[in-house]
Amino acid sequence: MEFLWSLIVGGILGALAGAFLGKDVPGGIIGNIIAGFIGSWLGITLFGAWGPAVGGFYIVPALIGAIILILILSLILKSTRR
Repeated sequence: MEFLWSLIVGGILGALAGAFLGKDVPGGIIGNIIAGFIGSWLGITLFGAWGPAVGGFYIVPALIGAIILILILSLILKSTRR
């Protein structure tokens, strides 16, 4: 059950980060989950583990990390489309 909860929270974090930037995450729901997981790792690595924790994710650094990840991905995809 904990794994399912972490998938849900990761998907929500990825969707929130995409909505904050106004960008769509490639891959739909699976892309949101992956962005949430990688963004959480990136955020905790850069900013440390602080703030409220839900489903094994520290929400604030995970959301900031997911925003950074989606921003970097959108810049890379934008440059490859030219």
